[in-house]
Amino acid sequence: MTDAVIAEPAAAPELTRGHRLAIILLLGCTTIFVYGGSYFSPTVLAPAIVAETGWPLPWVVGGLSLSLLVCGLAVPFAGRRIERLGGRGVLPFGALAMAAGLALLGLSHSLWLYGGAWLLMGLGASGVYYDATFATLGRQFGQRARTMITLLTLVGGFTSTLSWPFTALLQDWFGWRGTYFAYAGLCLSLALPLRLLLPVPPAHRPRPPLAAGAVEPPRARLPLLIVLGLCLSLASVITTVLALHLVPILGARGLDLAGAVALGTVIGPCQVGSRVVELLLGRRVHPLWTLLVSTSATALSMMLLALGWGWIALALMIYGVGLGIRTVAGGTVPLALVGQRGYATVMGRLALPNQAAQALAPVAAAALLQSHPDAGGWLAWILAGIALANLALSLWLLAVGRKIRAE
Repeated sequence: MTDAVIAEPAAAPELTRGHRLAIILLLGCTTIFVYGGSYFSPTVLAPAIVAETGWPLPWVVGGLSLSLLVCGLAVPFAGRRIERLGGRGVLPFGALAMAAGLALLGLSHSLWLYGGAWLLMGLGASGVYYDATFATLGRQFGQRARTMITLLTLVGGFTSTLSWPFTALLQDWFGWRGTYFAYAGLCLSLALPLRLLLPVPPAHRPRPPLAAGAVEPPRARLPLLIVLGLCLSLASVITTVLALHLVPILGARGLDLAGAVALGTVIGPCQVGSRVVELLLGRRVHPLWTLLVSTSATALSMMLLALGWGWIALALMIYGVGLGIRTVAGGTVPLALVGQRGYATVMGRLALPNQAAQALAPVAAAALLQSHPDAGGWLAWILAGIALANLALSLWLLAVGRKIRAE
């Protein structure tokens, strides 16, 4: 079997360089505002919400987990819609749903309304988070989307750096309710530009007839996609657990709060730096190599973190490198495996276990941390084991994926 069996869509109408840059900047702003208002906001706003309402902290931060679960359930549908209609048929409505959910958060005076707001935001997230934007670029530009995906993640790499102080500033000015209203207005302002600026996708060419006994390309790649989905989900377990529980993990290695926060700041610059290298050199290698570098860096960093021995700063720097290009690999590896046809649908299906892992892993980690005072050290070793298993999966993907391409 050769990759020529996969029929690519008709070439997209050529867009000007300025138009393509405008699309990336618009999607980058969308990423910053929707993630800042949803994924990253509880870190800053949860204490104020608890102080005003008296709601239990686990229920307040649990809204994000509910949102991620709903997003995971809805994103396969969003992927199929993007496959048929392109991003302009999904992303504007995702931005509207996100804006409505954020406004509802600002109006919430009961836990039921608060949970309903996060549920609505989960529906919106399925249409505007990375999975949908990657699917939009791949559906429109095919293999040429790799550079655009890298550029988008490069812009998105500044999301936490920008959103946390911006959210804190809005809270000082308007309180936590006014902050959510402000984010709702920002997301609402994105809907019309997303509708107008995103182009109509090119039509798919019909597939050429298959030879006798040949297997449909999507079915031939199904084992690869299943393993890839597991690989990306395990990577998300590591990412979300560290994002929410880095302080107690480092505390088990003898660091106080100030030291843990200071060391945690090295992750962001390394994350962005690795994406710059991917942008400059990535087109020379298959995306499966990018995935392997990411899982190798993550495995090494988790082992160093588990061992301690004064290597914590180095571990977090290496982890930042792996995290940075993991996001790129999550969008480019499926594109390389299935081609432009069906890419948006595949991205939606891969996102379901990925979002579920992001929703459930921090909760399980929190339960472990509460069960024993030394659980931070155990959790570091658990993450190291997950990272090593993920490295083995990426090695298998590289070996088998290259074999299929050569057949």
